[in-house]
Amino acid sequence: MGKRKRLMAEGFKEAKKVTAVAKLNDVPTSPRKMRLVADTVRGVEVNHALDLLKFSKREASVRLEKLLRSAIANWEAKNQDKAKELDNGNVIVKTIMVDEGRTLKRIRPCPQGRAGRIRKRSNHVTIILDVKQPVENK
Repeated sequence: MGKRKRLMAEGFKEAKKVTAVAKLNDVPTSPRKMRLVADTVRGVEVNHALDLLKFSKREASVRLEKLLRSAIANWEAKNQDKAKELDNGNVIVKTIMVDEGRTLKRIRPCPQGRAGRIRKRSNHVTIILDVKQPVENK
């Protein structure tokens, strides 16, 4: 392995040490509905994101709130020496991805003896937390 690749690999390892990941698979909500809620917390500080999810009326926000709490616990476990960062509001939702899961296909009777297709969609959600990078003044 070349020197450059080794340096890149070490950089990725260092980045993984401070970021926390939480995944939720096969959520029985359509990805489109889940993305509406996920877009509200993308890039937001975690304590503010928890408030947004707690007071949201959408059903998907309950599952996302639980997943975000799990990601925060993962971040605390990885970064025990940086506990103040969470209280100071420096931990943000760096990435939140909603991918399409499996689709259950069901049949429902329709007029004139036809069969209508019902697609019960599901999704997979991934949250990545990271520390906010300080802004450099030039």
